[in-house]
Amino acid sequence: MSQTNKEIKGKKLKKFSFPHTYVIIICIILLATFLTYVIPAGQYERVKDEAVGKTIVIADQFQYIDNTPVSFLDVPSKIVDSFNSSSSIIFIILIVGGAFQVIISTGVFQVFTTKLTKKFAGNENIIIPAFTTIFALACTTMGVNTFIGFAPIAIILARSMGFDAIVGVSMVMLGGAIGFSTGTLNPYSTGVAQTIAELPLFSGIGFRFASLVIYLIITNIYIIRYARKVRNNPESSIVYNLEQKEKSEDANMEEFPDVESRHYVVLAVVVACFGLIMYGGAKWGWKTNDNSAMFIWMAVLGGFAGGMGPSRIATEFVKGAKKLVFGAMIIGIARSASIILTDGNILDTVVKSLAGALMNMPAALRAVGMFLSQIIVNCFIVSGSGQAAVTMPIMIPVADLVGVTRQTAVLAFNFGDGFSNYVLPTSSALMGMLAISNIPYDRWMKYMGKLFGLWVATGVVILLAAYVVGYGPF
Repeated sequence: MSQTNKEIKGKKLKKFSFPHTYVIIICIILLATFLTYVIPAGQYERVKDEAVGKTIVIADQFQYIDNTPVSFLDVPSKIVDSFNSSSSIIFIILIVGGAFQVIISTGVFQVFTTKLTKKFAGNENIIIPAFTTIFALACTTMGVNTFIGFAPIAIILARSMGFDAIVGVSMVMLGGAIGFSTGTLNPYSTGVAQTIAELPLFSGIGFRFASLVIYLIITNIYIIRYARKVRNNPESSIVYNLEQKEKSEDANMEEFPDVESRHYVVLAVVVACFGLIMYGGAKWGWKTNDNSAMFIWMAVLGGFAGGMGPSRIATEFVKGAKKLVFGAMIIGIARSASIILTDGNILDTVVKSLAGALMNMPAALRAVGMFLSQIIVNCFIVSGSGQAAVTMPIMIPVADLVGVTRQTAVLAFNFGDGFSNYVLPTSSALMGMLAISNIPYDRWMKYMGKLFGLWVATGVVILLAAYVVGYGPF
């Protein structure tokens, strides 16, 4: 009887297993479609502001319009539209996967990470904060998407030190997340928001930099604690079965060859390509397609430098790209939710309702309310500059009315727009990193859920402090 009860209990537990990632995203898409039927359609008057260089919303000119619900029969078409609009990020994921498979096959990362691991063995207190700080500083001026290609390197390094893929991804993505989300010098989020708010560009930088430091400390403690737990007990890894699969597929990873001259040449190719990607983004205005082209160059030049022939390079490239098809398709599907909400003309209605709700909150909590509102809006508008263009013309007049400084309103926007990108399945930065790292979304959320809670709590405290000190002076 006891055994039977256990079997019944086991069957019940299986019924409540976490849904497939595609199922989760399809449910979000269907919910978005349903909302176009129940939320009244509306729109703000918009004008082209030449000073900002973008179309902005006139806050006091909102009107309801005839409902334009999206048919459930049109959902497949919207998904196709989503693939088209997401093509550049899909391509870079597949190309980066292929390029790194070529580079990894040369053995360059294996031999150099072995040397690095021996030097920093047991010193995760140095290596993890070093990585997160580098990417945090880099992402103060550019998006995390720029550094998707760094994830495989960090994963190799993390595994060589006894950690798992999640630690490797965290060192790149979570460091970059902090740099981007605190908005220290970000021209795409802070720059646009402050221009709309009529604030001096990048004013209030001291408070935002202090926020960056606070978030870095909290995040590094979280990553280091998890990394130590995995090293001491590999079975505690959230992706333990995937790590075992990686080891079985790469049985020779433990037997690293000595460093040869060709390894230095391959490494020089990789460093040069990444250097050009970073410089091109900062100085030449390179976009995703330009970066994709550079990764193709990396694969070809790195393969030849590593002693491969054309056929071997092609074989390894296809092998690497095939591993990332699952994640690339997630990105293609996910953006359709935003397309549906836009086509249904309900985005402006949602923003208007959120802004109105702030008026009913206690004065001290209105900045916090803005933060939480921006998180909700970010579920629908994943572009930082796009969200700023839609919400800041609404939030700035509200801030003036409820006694919140404009600088605080911009900070609330930064936090709300930025940090939620690393838990939302509609975020290309998150899904791109997970795709290239072969980490399922549900496993990531098991790891990230607590940290995101800490991020939100930290943001609440910082915004309360901003309200108390009158963060400004504007």
